[in-house]
Amino acid sequence: MDALPPESESKDVVLLTRPDCHLCQEARDVVERVTASLGVGWAEQSVVGAPDLLERFAEELPVLLINGVQRDFWVIDEARLRKLLGG
Repeated sequence: MDALPPESESKDVVLLTRPDCHLCQEARDVVERVTASLGVGWAEQSVVGAPDLLERFAEELPVLLINGVQRDFWVIDEARLRKLLGG
């Protein structure tokens, strides 16, 4: 079976957040804007109720994961995200 060309590969974009986090809201806005313009889906996951994620990322939230790899944290850079998603 042939591999898909890079431009057609699906990106798994996940934003890890916590409630009442102003940086999380700013990151959410950037991720929504960029993914919508590129036609890429994304998901948000709160670390509340996920002790393993809270322990690992507590000091870095929000955290952006793409295909399971941490790509950014605290402030999500719009241009960098666009480039990471191939846009």
